[in-house]
Amino acid sequence: MSTFRSRIVNKISRAVAVFGLTGVLAACVSGPSGPYTPTGPEPEPTPTSNSEVLGSGSVPVALLLPLSAGGEAAGLATAFRNAASLAMDDFPNADVRILVRDTGGTETGARDAAQAALGEGAKLILGPVFSPAVAGASTPARQAGVPIIAFSTDASVARRGVYLLSFLPRQDADRIISYSVGQGRKALAALVPDNGYGLVMEAAFREAVSRERGQVVAVERYTTNNADDMAAKAQAVAAKGAQVNAIFVPNGGQDPGILATALSNNGLGSAKLLGSGQWDNANVLQSSALAGSWYPSPPRRGFETFSTKYRRKFGSAPPRTSSLAYDAASLAAGLVRARGAGAFTNEVLTNSDGFLGVDGIFRFLPDGRSQRGLAVYEVRDGGENRVIAPAPKSFSSSGF
Repeated sequence: MSTFRSRIVNKISRAVAVFGLTGVLAACVSGPSGPYTPTGPEPEPTPTSNSEVLGSGSVPVALLLPLSAGGEAAGLATAFRNAASLAMDDFPNADVRILVRDTGGTETGARDAAQAALGEGAKLILGPVFSPAVAGASTPARQAGVPIIAFSTDASVARRGVYLLSFLPRQDADRIISYSVGQGRKALAALVPDNGYGLVMEAAFREAVSRERGQVVAVERYTTNNADDMAAKAQAVAAKGAQVNAIFVPNGGQDPGILATALSNNGLGSAKLLGSGQWDNANVLQSSALAGSWYPSPPRRGFETFSTKYRRKFGSAPPRTSSLAYDAASLAAGLVRARGAGAFTNEVLTNSDGFLGVDGIFRFLPDGRSQRGLAVYEVRDGGENRVIAPAPKSFSSSGF
């Protein structure tokens, strides 16, 4: 048995003891942060068939991916397929075979792919990636009584039986606001982009502040790629002065640095800036204006281990979100190993103790959304960061 595989087995054994799942847990090494912005070069596509089977077990599980969608979507699909293949390597005796099927990235394509996989006896569907495709696959899956573990970040497609394993933006707001209020920074403002993501994060921000019994002092929406508007909205927040001691700036890219500079220039440099998982990349962290800021993200080590193994087998860096496919396939394999072909029930999938994956602990809620155990990082000078609040190791200690 390889050192890497021994490490996985040991982690699974420890996790079962921690969660008390008596074999329900399936997944792997723990992992890092920055779910929204993949780092490193895009993987070179590995030639695959649009209809492929991974493994030779008796329990069929479908993996629906946009293999023929073209562009970045096809590259991502290939990486997800590769990650699932790694998971099968790490669970060689699991009685599972994964039916890789192409959705084309569309609602109709996903519906057809799901119907075909269900016709082949699929007991669980992993994917699709995009929300229209998830909606398309949901109809035949619901009719067949087969659950879906999808990779979309659009919470509107989640429901009982359609579970989202993805990094949901709302989780970031919950974690960082809870931490901020716990550190005594209870008077909060937010600067959010005036787009769909901004609306989601504003709603999550308001709910989190209310739940934590903080105070929303101000919320400003700014136009991205418009320096004048960003400066004006930062000035409006700065006008609140000492009433504000923390400011939520969830968007990534250049926005955090620009807004931090504008806030400081307007006399509000003492307020703590709070970010999201979009901050966890070098482009954001190298802004000296963000030193001392806080943001949430998964623990790192597991993804680093996963990435090393992926590079060794496929010769390229995996996209950041490819760990989702590894965890989904590992979860399927582990559940079948523990419970057999009837493992994929809503009751098992929504076990409140959750599961351990590449990116730490996660669990599915009855409404289809997921929760993750996130760490809190502090930005340091020179593009570095450090953990100031570790990710919880169990949901009983996470405060959820």
